[in-house]
Amino acid sequence: MDNSTSVANHTGQMDFILVGFFLQSKHPALLCAVIFVIFLMALSGNSILILLIHSTSHLHTPMYFFISQLSLMDVMYISVTVPKMLMDQVVGMNKISAPECGMQMFLYLTLGGSEFFLLAAMAYDRYVAICHPLHYSILMNHKVCLLLVSGCWFLGSVDGFMLTPITMTFPFCRSREIHHFFCEVPAVMKLSCSDTSLYETLMYICCVLMLLIPVMIISSSYYFILLTIHRMNSAEGQKKAFTTCSSHMTVVILFYGAAIYTYMLPSSYHTPEKDMVVSVFYTILTPLINPLIYSLRNKDVTGALSKMFNVESPRKL
Repeated sequence: MDNSTSVANHTGQMDFILVGFFLQSKHPALLCAVIFVIFLMALSGNSILILLIHSTSHLHTPMYFFISQLSLMDVMYISVTVPKMLMDQVVGMNKISAPECGMQMFLYLTLGGSEFFLLAAMAYDRYVAICHPLHYSILMNHKVCLLLVSGCWFLGSVDGFMLTPITMTFPFCRSREIHHFFCEVPAVMKLSCSDTSLYETLMYICCVLMLLIPVMIISSSYYFILLTIHRMNSAEGQKKAFTTCSSHMTVVILFYGAAIYTYMLPSSYHTPEKDMVVSVFYTILTPLINPLIYSLRNKDVTGALSKMFNVESPRKL
């Protein structure tokens, strides 16, 4: 008993091995190049959106403030997992130390949780803008926006501080191979040789709350938004409201759908291959898609972008 415990504690200090999808791919070099291009596009797209919102005065509104925060989270989110994965493929190593694994886990949990609540704050912002337009400037002043964003970051960090230490203190005496491309909680928990059923139940309850509270806020906001839109006499007003809200709802469905699969469906629905595909979707593709949704479908953003390039081009001439 004591011997096995010492072995578990000893192995707990060893490196993990990330068995990503490159090892299972027939063309790993091509896949690596594609992911690198996606990574650069996501970084540049979100960075441009942040700079554009910051430098354009008529985009200094609560809605665009929240969009810039979403882009910031996406830049950090994709940077937590992809550079390590690409570097391992290039160098030919796929090891990660326990402290590095814990840090990666904490960051993605914090950023993912923060994004859940930020999407709820964005839905509330749209509710106030459409249902209470006369009081919008008061209800969504700069102080309120800062408090909402600060609350989103704080609640996300609570998720990271709760789950990461518990996960990483379990003894790992099975294979050191994590069948994933980063240290995701469910994948790491499979390596533990102790009974994790109670922790998995608590984690499930935590994730349900992390998802349920924002979903309730989003659902309530859009219920009242749809009622208000239905009562509008202006077809132009209805179209503008639908366009604004549909962009946000697209992001919500993409992000929450992947999270519900990962953390709320029973283990019988999961395989390492499916988990990696879903994780690729919300850690790599969603940060790429978000700026496209909020720029290509938004006349204010596309107008500001074209104006910026039009202003810059005469200077070059």
